[in-house]
Amino acid sequence: MNNNKNTNVYKFKKNKNSSKVKKILTLNERLGRILIVFFVVFVLLVFRIGWLQIVQGAELKEDMYRQLTTSKVISPKRGTIYDSTGKALAISAQVDTVSVDPTQIVVKNEDEEAAKLLTQQLREKVAKAFSDIFELDYDETLKKVSSDSTNVTIARKVENDKIEKLENWMKENKVYSGINIDEDTKRYYPYNNLASNLIGFCGTDNQGLWGLESKWNDILTGTPGKVTSAQDAVQDLIPYENGTYIAPQNGNDITLTIDANIQQVAEKYLKQACEEYDCQEGGNVIIMNPNNGDILAMATYPDYNLNNPYTLDYIPEKEWKKMSSEEQNTKLQETWNNKAITYTYEPGSVFKIVTAATALEEDLVSPDEPGTFTCEGVEVVSGVKIACSDRSGHGKLSLRDALKYSCNPAFIQLGQKIGAETLYKYYDAFGFFNTTDFGDIGDSGSSGERSGIFWNLSDVKDVELATMSFGQRFRITPLQMITAVSAVANDGILMQPRIAKEIKNTETGAITTIEPVKVRQVISKETSETMLDMLETVVDSGTGSYAQVKGYSIAGKTGTSEPDYSSEDAGFVASFAAISPVESPEVVILVTLYGLNGEKHSGSSVAGPVVHQILSEVLPYLGIQSDTTDSDSTAETISLPNVKNKTIAEAKKILEKQGFTCEVSGDSEDLVSEQMPVAGTSLIEGSIVKLYSADNDTKVSQSVPNLKGMSLSEAKAALRNKNLNIKYSGAGKVITQSITAGTSVEEGTVIDVVLQEEIEE
Repeated sequence: MNNNKNTNVYKFKKNKNSSKVKKILTLNERLGRILIVFFVVFVLLVFRIGWLQIVQGAELKEDMYRQLTTSKVISPKRGTIYDSTGKALAISAQVDTVSVDPTQIVVKNEDEEAAKLLTQQLREKVAKAFSDIFELDYDETLKKVSSDSTNVTIARKVENDKIEKLENWMKENKVYSGINIDEDTKRYYPYNNLASNLIGFCGTDNQGLWGLESKWNDILTGTPGKVTSAQDAVQDLIPYENGTYIAPQNGNDITLTIDANIQQVAEKYLKQACEEYDCQEGGNVIIMNPNNGDILAMATYPDYNLNNPYTLDYIPEKEWKKMSSEEQNTKLQETWNNKAITYTYEPGSVFKIVTAATALEEDLVSPDEPGTFTCEGVEVVSGVKIACSDRSGHGKLSLRDALKYSCNPAFIQLGQKIGAETLYKYYDAFGFFNTTDFGDIGDSGSSGERSGIFWNLSDVKDVELATMSFGQRFRITPLQMITAVSAVANDGILMQPRIAKEIKNTETGAITTIEPVKVRQVISKETSETMLDMLETVVDSGTGSYAQVKGYSIAGKTGTSEPDYSSEDAGFVASFAAISPVESPEVVILVTLYGLNGEKHSGSSVAGPVVHQILSEVLPYLGIQSDTTDSDSTAETISLPNVKNKTIAEAKKILEKQGFTCEVSGDSEDLVSEQMPVAGTSLIEGSIVKLYSADNDTKVSQSVPNLKGMSLSEAKAALRNKNLNIKYSGAGKVITQSITAGTSVEEGTVIDVVLQEEIEE
C-alpha cells in the first residue's frame, strides 16, 4: 500500500510539472504571434511610407501647397488730391481689412457632438474678440463667423492700433486659422468739409462715388497687384517655389487750381449769408482767374464732412430720423451735389452784362448816348406789364445809366433792338447752350454738369424776348454765368474753366501739365474795355455799391430774379458778379443765393456785402496792390502789446497808457498768464482787453449781436455792452460783420464791420 501511495504522489508531481511546461509553451506561442503581427504591421507601414514618399510624394506635396496657398489682391494707393499751394485735400493712408473663412474656424474631434460644441465655443470666442476690438454688434458678428461662406469681411479700413490688438489676441489664444488680415488703404480728407461738394468722396472699396473723386476715378485709382504664397497654421510664410508677386501700380496725384485759403474765405462768408438770410435752397460762390480759366474757389452751402458723408450736420438728428429712407437719400444727394455745375437758375440782372456786350459788339448802341432808352416804371409788352425796380421810372437813360440802375424797361428795349436770332448767336458763343467741359482731363467720366435751358428759337416771341433780355425765364448754371463774365473781363476771350493744373505719375514721377484752353473770341477787346468801364460805374455809384472795397477798383453787376410761380421755385435768387481790379482783371467772383423769401432778397443788399467781405480778404492775399492808403473812413488802430508775465498792475498801467480799457481777473500782484485779444491785434482806442492770472483764468463768452443796419455809435455801444471790440471801415450803416450774429465768442473778441451809406435799389 505504501508503494502505491508513493507512486501516486510521483504521478501527481509529474502531472504538475507537465502543466507548467505546457503553460510556458503557450506563452511563447503567443509572443511569437504578436511579434509576427508587429513585424507585418511594420513592414506594411514601411511600405506605405515608401509609397507615399516615393510614388505619391510629388503629388501629395503639391496638394499640400494648394491647401496652404493663399492668393491676395494688393490694393494700390489712391492718388492724392492737392490744392494749388500743395495742401493735401484728399489722401490715402495704409490700413487693413479683416476677413474670416468660417470653414477654417473649427475644432476637430472624433466625437462629432463634442466637435460641434467645441467649434461653436471657438466661434463665439472669435466673434466676441472681433466685436470688442472693432466695436461691432456681437450677434451680427457671430452670424458672419458661423456662416457657410469661405470669405466674410469683418471690418474694413482698420487702423494699425486695432490690428495690433487683434494680432496680440490671436497669439495669446493661439487662434490663427480662418482669420485673414489684408493690406488696404483708406481715404482721408484732412480739411473735413472744405470743398466737399467739389471733391466728393469714395466708397469702402476706394472707388470714387461723387464729385471729382468719381469723375477722375480711373486716374486716381491705379492698378491692383497680386501676391501668391503659402502659409502654415499660424500664418507664417513657408517656402513655395511657385509663389508670385505682382506689384500694384499706385494712382496718380492731381493738383487742383483751387487755393484752400481762398476756398475757406469763400465758404465762411457764404455760410454766414445763407444762415442770416435763411436761403432755403442754399447758395454758392465761384472765384475764377479770367485770364486762364483757373477756378480759385468753388463753394457750396450746405456742405458736408467728406470723412462722414452720410451724416448731415445741418439737419438735427430728431428731424433726420423722422424722414423716410427715400427722403433721406434725396436730401443726401441734394447736399452732395455741386450747385455750381448741377443747379440751373434764372440769373436775373447779372445777365444784362451779356445783353449789353452783345449790343455794343453789334454796334447797336453807344455807352453814353443820352436818351437812348426811356423808363416810365413799367414796360408793356404784348399786353403784359413788366415792372422796373423803380416804379416811378428812371426817365431818359444811356446804356451806362441802364446798367447803373439795373433798369428792366431799358433792357427790354435793348433786346428788341438786338433781336432773338442775334441774341441766340451770342448765347451760343458765350457757351450757354453747352456744358463748359468742367474738369475734363483726358478720358474722364461725367461730372454731372448741366447745360442751359432755353426756349427754342422759333418759340421766342415778344414777351420771351423781353424777359430773357434782363435774365429771366430761362436757366443756366452758375459756372456758365461766371465763365461768360470772365470772357468779358478777359479782352473778350472765352476760356474753358480749369480745375486741374497737373497730374503726377507716382510710379515714374512724370508730370503732365493741364494747359489752359482758349475756347473762342466772343467779343472784341474794345467792347470788353467799354463793358468794364460801365460795370465799374455800377459799383462806384449804382446798385453795386455794397461790393466796394477800399483801395481797389471793382466792376460788377447785381442780380435779383423773381420766382417763376408757374414752376417749383422756392423764392428769389440774389446774385452778384464782380471783377477786380478793373485795369487788369485777375479775379472774377459770382455769389448766388437761392430761395430768399424775407424782406431783404435783392442782389444788391444781400449778395453785394458777401462780395465785399470775400474780396476784402482775397485781393490782399493774392498780392494785388491797393491803389490808396487813404484811411479817412477807416478807424485808426493801435497794435496791442504783449503784457504776459507782467504783474496785473503793471500790465494795466501799460495798456491804459495806450488808451485801452482793462478787465482783470486776479489780484494786482498776480502775473498775467493770458490776454484777450492776443498780442499784436490791431485795436481802436478804448477797446477792452481782458487780463487773466493763472489762478483766475475762467473765460466768459458772449453772443454776438446783430449789427446790420446800425450806425457806428450804435454798433460800438452794442458790442461794448458785451465786452466785445469793434474794428470798422466806411461810413453810414453797418452792412457786414465778420462774425455772424448769435455766435458765441470770448469776451474781448474783435468784430470787424463795414459801414456804407444806404443806397436806392
